[in-house]
Amino acid sequence: MRIILILEYDGSRYCGWQSQPENCSIQDALETALSQIAQEKIRVITAGRTDTGVHALYQVVHFDTSAQRPITAWVRGVNAFLPGDIAVLWASETSDKFHARYSALERRYLYLLLNQPVRPGINHKKVGWFHQPLRLDIMQHAANILIGEHDFSSFRAAGCQAKSPIRTMTQLKIVRHGNLFIFDLRANAFLQHMVRNIVGCLVYVGKGKYSSEWMLELLEGCNRAYAAPTFSAAGLYLAGVKYDSCWRMPGLTEMPLIPNVLI
Repeated sequence: MRIILILEYDGSRYCGWQSQPENCSIQDALETALSQIAQEKIRVITAGRTDTGVHALYQVVHFDTSAQRPITAWVRGVNAFLPGDIAVLWASETSDKFHARYSALERRYLYLLLNQPVRPGINHKKVGWFHQPLRLDIMQHAANILIGEHDFSSFRAAGCQAKSPIRTMTQLKIVRHGNLFIFDLRANAFLQHMVRNIVGCLVYVGKGKYSSEWMLELLEGCNRAYAAPTFSAAGLYLAGVKYDSCWRMPGLTEMPLIPNVLI
């Protein structure tokens, strides 16, 4: 039997998604809880691996099990064994043809950036922060340059293991709520550190270090060395994974846009 889960988590105190020998990852915590309910060893496959300190509002996993349990056991039952900063939101039985990673059509990330002179306190692990004033209009102009299919080599981590740097960006929208900038990105897939590197470059544009046309130079140059430093992981959220309607997954619009603590 194959089960799909949607979960959310605060990644602040974890070493990322992927299982580690030290058992410090979100995957480790989830598999331990699932194994308690199933009474057998459970291994999960995820739609996308998040890095250390990165959060998720809508992460998707699947796993196979021989255990016969009501669907509520894979939600409330599993949550009883999970740490308080990880929660299963939804579960469903599915076909063994479903694959959390390979069936995905699109991923959505949000980056929350607090723009004010002093650093945050309560939300210091929930948002990125930049102290100088930023201009939304020129950042959005630069962001629009990245829409479409491109070689994103200038925005990938040095250790990125993706076979190809080619990705299709379908949305990169920036909105402002007071002193909070929200970067809303959608693509067929993302390279390692791609969102954080894009945000770092947009901040350089927004503070006036470069014009918006610099983004085109970076894109065409395909050289990470000329781009801005990688921005903090604290403000990054995996906010959705889109699948074909045949899988009957809750849609992206049915999940929250901004974590409630920040509204």
